[in-house]
Amino acid sequence: MKLVNNPPNPFESQFREYLEPPPSVKVQIYEDDTRSILSQNESPDLTFRWSVNPYRGCFHACAYCYARPSHEYLGFGAGTDFESKLVIKRQAAALLREAFLRPSWLGEVVVFSGVTDCYQPVEATLGLTRACLEVCVEFRNPVGIITKGALILRDVDVLRCLHEEAAVRVYFSIPFADDAMARRVEPQAPSITKRLGALKALADAGIPVGVSIAPVIPGLNDDHMFEILQRAREAGARDAFYSLLRLPGNVEPVFLERMAKAYPDRIKKITHRLQEVRGGMLGGSKFFERHQGQGTYGEMLERLFLTARRKAGFPEEPEPPMPSTFRRPHPQQTTMF
Repeated sequence: MKLVNNPPNPFESQFREYLEPPPSVKVQIYEDDTRSILSQNESPDLTFRWSVNPYRGCFHACAYCYARPSHEYLGFGAGTDFESKLVIKRQAAALLREAFLRPSWLGEVVVFSGVTDCYQPVEATLGLTRACLEVCVEFRNPVGIITKGALILRDVDVLRCLHEEAAVRVYFSIPFADDAMARRVEPQAPSITKRLGALKALADAGIPVGVSIAPVIPGLNDDHMFEILQRAREAGARDAFYSLLRLPGNVEPVFLERMAKAYPDRIKKITHRLQEVRGGMLGGSKFFERHQGQGTYGEMLERLFLTARRKAGFPEEPEPPMPSTFRRPHPQQTTMF
């Protein structure tokens, strides 16, 4: 049972501190009445421009999640609030259809999700991600998906339609090689075993799949690369990439506190290694530097990944860009679902 624990919100003028022990965490659902669903990415070091995030906050509770500060914009905390006060966009599919109908939309790749996991457990009940994917099928809009959720197997029929009518790629986030370590750092996410099983099931169904080793945490999982890539490749992954740990804003105190509890014998090594690859800092935010490390150790991580990727048998050439398949359906045309 976790207790409520959040760092001070920098966007709030007041900070509440409990005089007695804090209450236990309870999941609460809030509705977001946003009028738009497509988020435009303006970061020059990312490969996609548009993303859809049906949910804000994430039940998976990964200690390292870079999206935690985004919850503070809503007046919530970046700690336990992020994984228990979940915000849903109930009209996500309708808003996406409206966006695709606008003459200004040219049919670019849409990524699910650029922020929080689109297949976290609440999706099993609400089906907002599935409804949005059905809209993408209707308009033949290419889709990229990044997830830890084995729940994605529920939607294999929609993914097949996307693959046949447009284009789709699914990347599973697998930063650890064993279930025990993952459980300490990603306490409420599906196990590594389940993720690899889901990856294989999608690959067997003909869906293009890849693996994301994100984040690499120096001093903790940097030696897991080869095993992750080997197992993912054997399961059918066609592509792989990695990203170094980032600790923007209040992610840093949340991560350090949880790692100190989970790995008291490793926390000094982790912080030392982070400072080594971040030029003396724990976090890095500069474009084109934040996802990779600096110095000798950072270069070693890059070489380690490339060597492990090659030995695992991944193709040398990167995956080609997804084709432009978008088209607006005829007003009289019925949808596939």
